[in-house]
Amino acid sequence: MKMKNIKFMYSKTAFLLGLVFITMVSCERDPSNQLEFATYPSNGEIFIDGFSGGLDYYPFGDSYFEAFSVDSQTFFKGSSSMRFDVPNVGDPNGAYAGAIFRVDSGRDLSGFDALTFWAKGTRGGLINEIGFGQDFFENKYQVSMSLQLTTNWRKYTIPIPDPAKLIQERGMFWYAEGPENGEGYTFWIDELQFEKLGTIAQPQPAILFGEDKSEIAFTGVDIQLSGLTQTFNLESGNNVTVFAAPSYFNFKSSNEDIAFVNEAGIVSVVGEGTTKITASLGGVLAKGSLELTSRGGFDLAPVPTRDPSKVISIYSDTYTNVPVDFFNGFWEPFQTTQSSEFAIGGNNMINYTNFNFVGNQFANPTVDATQKSNVHINMYIPNSVPANIDFLITLVDFGDDQADGGGDDTRQQVFFDKALFVADTWITLEFPITMANKNNMGLIIYENINGSSLSNFYLDNIYFYED
Repeated sequence: MKMKNIKFMYSKTAFLLGLVFITMVSCERDPSNQLEFATYPSNGEIFIDGFSGGLDYYPFGDSYFEAFSVDSQTFFKGSSSMRFDVPNVGDPNGAYAGAIFRVDSGRDLSGFDALTFWAKGTRGGLINEIGFGQDFFENKYQVSMSLQLTTNWRKYTIPIPDPAKLIQERGMFWYAEGPENGEGYTFWIDELQFEKLGTIAQPQPAILFGEDKSEIAFTGVDIQLSGLTQTFNLESGNNVTVFAAPSYFNFKSSNEDIAFVNEAGIVSVVGEGTTKITASLGGVLAKGSLELTSRGGFDLAPVPTRDPSKVISIYSDTYTNVPVDFFNGFWEPFQTTQSSEFAIGGNNMINYTNFNFVGNQFANPTVDATQKSNVHINMYIPNSVPANIDFLITLVDFGDDQADGGGDDTRQQVFFDKALFVADTWITLEFPITMANKNNMGLIIYENINGSSLSNFYLDNIYFYED
């Protein structure tokens, strides 16, 4: 079983807490012009041999602060370029390179259809996220994509999903990139600007990555729509897909008495019944839909009452949780399990669907459960309990190397059969920890075995505790 390590680059407003900004160039605007026209500059240039006026540089709080510089030795055109130095894994000065370039007053970009630039790297790295629209305020019209670099200068195009929206855009450019195979590298960007190409064609928006999905929901649940993309055909004949912020889309619910969708793409379930969520972008119907069947009210999991000092919590609203790498690790090629998190009245829970097996990993750092004697998990199976249910929970201690599969792992497996489970009721799964080694706990695995057909369930209050 091979685990795929997926790199997540978080670009959230919360990073502002650790930000320092550097004003690179500033310019005074004529107040009289502002008052007379009440419009914003339509300048599409960002870096053409130097920065256009009014741009500020804001690195993410946990990025390598000195990742960005202006390079007068390497450039595509003119006399300088933007240089980005991505750190190695473990660099004490920052785990990755990432920043935004913002104009505080905003610009009118409605006359353009793409952000374009030339770029190359010292190696063929894949930039995790790059785009525009992130401004550390609303990030209302954020756009991003991944980008494959080469070692030669190449022109790249990031289409604007709907230019008419960008009449006062602050977020001119942003990126977030980590090491490639553990190693840092350098890449350059030049001739960075918004352009009117006129060759951006065949727009195809999508929600939920273009899939038609059906979900069970309950009154009071909020669901964040994901997989919001827009695909265009470029002059080269190639298609390019960008991730687009919800505000680009117009969302629709077929029955708003059951659920409605706000501008941020959050579906709020308010009644009982079935509704279908669809969307469009720029007048084009998006691929993908969400059919929601609301069953009305939902009973929450029992609130834990154990002393917090005797608990190490993996997932619970009652206790402070340890850092968790993921609640749905993707094990290729056989895992089918999908997951989503939802909240009712501020109480969060995890919903697993299309279940065959799934893992919760908490390895950075691992958990020292030496003083803990038991595991507690609350589980809810909706509708009915499969007649052939056979459920396996595996605890994994990563050993002294604190790495999954490092050769010193130890495991404990606990089997649960049908007699324990009740449909439409929160049940408690508790069992003693009998492992000899439990000072580097890093993983809990849930698994169908022996042909079990359990497909859908909820989990809450996952923790280790001391008697």
